[in-house]
Amino acid sequence: MTETATTTATTATAPAPAPAKAAKAAKTTTAAARTETRAETATAAGGAADRCLARQPVHPRPDGEDRYTISEVAALSGLSAHTLRWYERIGLMPHVDRSHTGQRRFSNRDLDWLDLVAKLRLTGMPVADMVRYAELVREGRHTIEERKSLLEDTRENVLHRIAELRDTLAVLDHKIEMYGDAVRVDAARSDATRAVPGPDRAAPRP
Repeated sequence: MTETATTTATTATAPAPAPAKAAKAAKTTTAAARTETRAETATAAGGAADRCLARQPVHPRPDGEDRYTISEVAALSGLSAHTLRWYERIGLMPHVDRSHTGQRRFSNRDLDWLDLVAKLRLTGMPVADMVRYAELVREGRHTIEERKSLLEDTRENVLHRIAELRDTLAVLDHKIEMYGDAVRVDAARSDATRAVPGPDRAAPRP
């Protein structure tokens, strides 16, 4: 009986957590949950950026104010408006929002996606594979393994191309060095020829 009373008294008199600290902890937890939810949504529900970009891109406008016309995106990406429409038509671009007048309105996630597509183009990935990759991204998280496999195959091709380019670079360096030596030899011969007096030129007196 005494033990129960003591326990009850201890519980009743235990200091409550400071309101400021409790509010701060709740705010931190909520922010973390929101961040995780946004990342999950971006990947699973269309994932225009796919979060595969290793760096954090710098956008011309902050999120929430990111409404770009097709001409603005063309200027930012270096792609023509025709190419952007073609990307959307073949399924390489995710769904692009439209204004009330039907004009395309691109977002920061669309810019991120186009940046990734530009990198994939540089790898030499065929358009069909890029479209397939875009489809896998839109299908959600259950395709992550297939996406990973596709990128690994592309990486192997890139490494192979790098090795080929290194061999080619070595050949070019050798040729450039060889021609440089030839130019120096020709220059030295030209200087020596100019130093020797011609047959119709009187030799200077000592």
